[in-house]
Amino acid sequence: MNKAASVQTVNTDQAAAWNGDEGRNWTEHADQYNRHTRRHRQRLLDANLFNPGDVALDIGCGTGKAARDVARIVTDGSVVGIDLSAQMLELAEHLAEAEGLANVTFVQGDVQVHPFDSASFDVALSSFGAMFFDDAHAAFANIGQALRPGGQLALLTWQDPRNNDWLMTLREVFAMGRTLPFPPPAAPTPFSLADPDRVHTLLAAAGYDGIKLTAFNEPIHFGDTVDDALAFARTMGIVRGLTDELSDDQVEACFRELRDVFVACTRPDGVRLDSAAWLVTAHR
Repeated sequence: MNKAASVQTVNTDQAAAWNGDEGRNWTEHADQYNRHTRRHRQRLLDANLFNPGDVALDIGCGTGKAARDVARIVTDGSVVGIDLSAQMLELAEHLAEAEGLANVTFVQGDVQVHPFDSASFDVALSSFGAMFFDDAHAAFANIGQALRPGGQLALLTWQDPRNNDWLMTLREVFAMGRTLPFPPPAAPTPFSLADPDRVHTLLAAAGYDGIKLTAFNEPIHFGDTVDDALAFARTMGIVRGLTDELSDDQVEACFRELRDVFVACTRPDGVRLDSAAWLVTAHR
């Protein structure tokens, strides 16, 4: 992994989270998180966006699952994965080596200010990793200058929270009579790219054209069994946030209710809740 002694970072809150508890959690439970959105990631891979000779950039690559998947497609090209989290990148590098992928490398960096070589990538992609910029315009402009003329941007993002049954179910189960606010639309959360109008405005201002949002629905995999799903739910940042102000007894009461929900949502291939996402594509 290309990790400088001092990484230039302006997105300091997110850097602290992903180099702290959030990054440790995602690293420890990488397999579960990768399975969580495996159907969504397949939508990206099946969209005919990658050619064998492409040089690709994976934004917010985390533990590198999408980067490794794309590396198997761009067999005559290469992939660079970039993320704020040193611990997630360490696992990404280990897994790439274990899988014998010599055409993928990982860099620790802040996409908002990272000194990418100009016009060095054919495609920039992200699997739910591009929603956490505190200055999204700076980030997408920086990505854009790193794309070659005509280069492709391809992002997986969530639709509005209210369209995502998995999220609304968790909110309902853990509300315990509270009225829970939704995050501000432009805040660096998983839903910062949920509004199509904002996405169009943001990307157009950063120099992209041909902007398209393709809606799709896929189930989220919570676990092979109800017990697996409950164990995974306990690791999720959103669940930890929802339970911060609850007593231990209240938390356990919520998980008993969640067990009933997961029983009702069990299918032959595991526990699944519906989701709504966008495949965002654009050109530079």
